[in-house]
Amino acid sequence: MKDDVRPVDARGIGLASPADPVEQSLYEIRAKIHPRAVRGWFAAWRWALVWATQLVFYGMAWLEWNGRQAVLFDLVHRKFYIFGLVFWPQDFIYLTVLLVISALSLFLFTAVAGRLWCGYACPQTVYTEIFMWVERRIEGDRNQRMKLDQGPLTSRKFALKAAKHAIWAAIALWTGFTFVGYFTPIRELAAEIPAFSTGPWESFWILFYGFATYGNAGWMREQVCKYMCPYARFQSAMFDKDTMIITYDPERGEPRGSRSKSADPKALGLGACVDCGICVQVCPTGIDIRNGLQYECIGCAACIDGCNQVMDRMGYARGLIRYSTTHAVEQHLTRREMFVRALRPRVLVYFSILGAIIIAATASLWLRVPLKVDVIRDRAAISREVEGGLIENVYRLQVMNTVEKGRRFLIHVEGLPGAQVAGDGKVELAGASTQMIAVKVRVQPAALEAGTHKFRFVVEAEDDPHVAVNEKSVFIVRK
Repeated sequence: MKDDVRPVDARGIGLASPADPVEQSLYEIRAKIHPRAVRGWFAAWRWALVWATQLVFYGMAWLEWNGRQAVLFDLVHRKFYIFGLVFWPQDFIYLTVLLVISALSLFLFTAVAGRLWCGYACPQTVYTEIFMWVERRIEGDRNQRMKLDQGPLTSRKFALKAAKHAIWAAIALWTGFTFVGYFTPIRELAAEIPAFSTGPWESFWILFYGFATYGNAGWMREQVCKYMCPYARFQSAMFDKDTMIITYDPERGEPRGSRSKSADPKALGLGACVDCGICVQVCPTGIDIRNGLQYECIGCAACIDGCNQVMDRMGYARGLIRYSTTHAVEQHLTRREMFVRALRPRVLVYFSILGAIIIAATASLWLRVPLKVDVIRDRAAISREVEGGLIENVYRLQVMNTVEKGRRFLIHVEGLPGAQVAGDGKVELAGASTQMIAVKVRVQPAALEAGTHKFRFVVEAEDDPHVAVNEKSVFIVRK
């Protein structure tokens, strides 16, 4: 029997035979990305939206309206305040409509111009921009950061890293505090934190949301967009060849190659791309847009600004990398022709459905009656005879005054011959409050036959008869 002889390399180390199992990792080791700072039209827009979104997020929690927080989702008391509107759990339909509008808006914007949300307004993009700005201010731009990361741990490096992470942690905790401030009145929360008297849930969510912000924007960054966000995976279903995306024009740019500013690219047989790699260096996800559209591209347009800067220095026309469509690049369409083709059936359908839902939701909010009534029969006293021989049924009415103005409501019945409500039939409710009221309805025995009889409770505001609600119920007469 022959010995199993394996081939060896020049160093005498045995090589694996074809039959040997080969271990291969299914996970790519992350190479840290050091995006380069870029200026330009799209960078200015991105920072404008950073300012706008954060002014709204951090500032709106401190606004007051009618003596209370303007926007407050009070889960404890099950009331949701949005300026002059008060929503209750029964208004859950409006949350559903809001989610549908958000989804359809995302579909519409994506079909027209790709990942606009991801590139400009997504919280991951916004906070990554803020954290990278802090990083650049402390550690320097791309080359300086790369040199610092590759160098040994010195006191200077430790101080710079410590300062950066301290500022990141402060921003993250303030973000968590503001987030919780929309569910717990933020002024109360601000008074509790110095005294370490916040509740367990408030403390948990401040730390959790702060940790998530710190980890996502400071450490994971493009990993969230590439691996955690589902939108990157299904965006292709909303793209077609008339969707405006960030494109590289290979017909104009290839063959690429370096050259001096004074050189004639045609004489050298080169395209407009000087192969400087700026488009890759400024990309927050580290892709090369010259390889075509990739799912990692978040549509931030940093590569457009970077390429335009190079084109300006070389004296070439801008737009080697630009917002365009596949059809526009392939068929050399003008901008007007490109925009006309954008109004295709898919976009028109999205726009029509979205417009109809927004109009219907707005009309529903405008016409909404600020009163809700639920009728529950008192099972302990279904039907009984009381003084004077009257037949009495007892009901429990849950009356909800959904506005912040206190009101007096009148209660009476319709559709039941000779019926009367015991007492004065009035109830007074404070603003944004609910009350359970026992209501006794009495009828002369001769007025109704034995059995069940349908009728309606009518509850209306004493100061405004238009604020009224009708609720059906039944009156029982026993044999």
